[in-house]
Amino acid sequence: MIEVNDKIRAKVEALPDSPGVYRWKDKDGRIIYVGKAKNLKNRVRSYVREDKNRSPKVAAMIRHADDLDITMTGSEMEALILECNLIKEMHPKYNISLRDDKSYPYVKITTGDEWPRIFVTRNIRRDDHAKYYGPFTDVGSLRKTLSVLRRYYPIRTCRSMKVPRPCLQYHLHLCCAPCFNYCTKEEYQRYVKTICDLFEGKSTELVKELQQKMEQASEALEYEKAAEFRNQIRAIQSVQQRQNIISNEGDFDVVGMARDGSHTGLEVFYIRYGRMVGKENFSIPESADEQDQDIITAFIKDFYAGNPMSVPKEIILPMLPKDSELLLEWLKQIKGTEVKMIVPERGFKRKLKDMAMANAKKYLSDKKLQWEYQDAREQGAVKKLKELLNLPRLPERMECFDISHNQGAETTGSMAVFEHGRPAKSEYRKFKLVTTQGHADDFKSMAEVMQRRYGNRKDWPEPDLIVLDGGLGQLHAALPVIRNAGCNAPVIGLAKRIEEIYVEGSDVPVVLDHHEPALQLLQFIRDEAHRFVITYHRSWTNKRNTESILDHVEGIGPTRRNALWHAFRSLDEMKKATEEELASVPGMNKKAAANLYRFFRLRKDEKQMVIAGIHADPSGANQP
Repeated sequence: MIEVNDKIRAKVEALPDSPGVYRWKDKDGRIIYVGKAKNLKNRVRSYVREDKNRSPKVAAMIRHADDLDITMTGSEMEALILECNLIKEMHPKYNISLRDDKSYPYVKITTGDEWPRIFVTRNIRRDDHAKYYGPFTDVGSLRKTLSVLRRYYPIRTCRSMKVPRPCLQYHLHLCCAPCFNYCTKEEYQRYVKTICDLFEGKSTELVKELQQKMEQASEALEYEKAAEFRNQIRAIQSVQQRQNIISNEGDFDVVGMARDGSHTGLEVFYIRYGRMVGKENFSIPESADEQDQDIITAFIKDFYAGNPMSVPKEIILPMLPKDSELLLEWLKQIKGTEVKMIVPERGFKRKLKDMAMANAKKYLSDKKLQWEYQDAREQGAVKKLKELLNLPRLPERMECFDISHNQGAETTGSMAVFEHGRPAKSEYRKFKLVTTQGHADDFKSMAEVMQRRYGNRKDWPEPDLIVLDGGLGQLHAALPVIRNAGCNAPVIGLAKRIEEIYVEGSDVPVVLDHHEPALQLLQFIRDEAHRFVITYHRSWTNKRNTESILDHVEGIGPTRRNALWHAFRSLDEMKKATEEELASVPGMNKKAAANLYRFFRLRKDEKQMVIAGIHADPSGANQP
């Protein structure tokens, strides 16, 4: 066996012969690789066995591995499903994953309903009572098309038809109010069929009608109106993709792959109803150690996991993946019907595959130029930063902190993390502050964030550089906390006035040229921390603004809150009421009435602390 710790060696020797999923972890407990196995003992032993032909990637993974965890499953299929879910959730460092992975919108029409509705969704589930159209890559054109369609075919978008009166959509002529039978079922179904025909690429009268209106408006010199009709036509055509029919064989995906050195590019064509409705490309950097079959296998797992509508009847590939029979069975479970994977050698589908391969090659060459420029710039900025600030080591992991509050209320903090000059968004953290609620003290707030980050979280890796959004005051407030916590990383403060940099041990700032990439890197991470904290602060404030003040009183829930508003005409009347009067409200009791009575008589800053969650009740009995 190669050099591994005793804990791993013992676990490997005790592995069962059953199928399952294994997870390699580093010294910080983070999962760095997830894999499945038909036989856990045989598969995992292969990692720790001496092998001169081992790929550099596997060798690096084993060097960083500090622990092993497994989950036994009943079958290899269950192991495959669990592996896909864990990779999607954890994004392990050494697993192949799609850099540009994201979900795409579909149009859903609930054709199984008595009065079908139409809406955009990204949550696809197997549904025999609805039609899905997509995926669509141009979301703007899709929404514009739906807006145009509803003017001509006013079918409902609402979830419930149990309403006391027709809603605003009816009065805007965007819905024919089937909830009140203002249109016949025959007319409504005709609207639905026309919309379905449009998304299936069939000829409809709508585009012809819009074309006539555009020409009439142009002849009448109403050019703005003509331009509006023109934009509507373009939006519909963009979604419908009115192009030549390329196949009579229904729905399939075409996957092309290109490789260049350590990088891989993938191109996917979506063919639906015999037409190309869209395409997407994906990049996998640093994949030199991976075999072509491994990349295709990982792509299929990642791309089709958990989305039944994204799985077509047939997938055209440059080569068959490993465990193709198992993958086909898995895809069948997702889709609910048989799925084929083919590698065409001749004919029309071979031409499509070659076209996807050519597109993948072009995409990869463009992406590689972008990566090379970005890598050179980022690595150059990291090295320059070390030189300019006289840092003991390259700042490969930087952590930046910012504070936000509303005149002392709702104080929040954020931590943005950059690794190798790039944002590591999975490492970002946010803090709801406790000690400074009600007081606009940025220095104390920053000290609290430092204590919570460096004093309480020993399991997080130590950074190579700590950046504070602020000047000398922020630096002096944070440094004692950081050092008392045992963290020896260099700390700097970046002031916003002229972007001067304050370093430990000196009151004289370092001022860099604004065109210096090292300064721009610091500005980037500072702006990320600011964006992150502002987003969190706004979401918290918006949540508070939509809550009732009564929601923060222990013992007051929705039922009692509604009873109080029925009993008192205003909040002022409620505040003037005695404990006995509050307790006499239906559903209230003496304890809840006493809590509410005390809450109304707290000082403003004490109320803010209760609302912030610092006290569990108005009396302050449970202050943490």
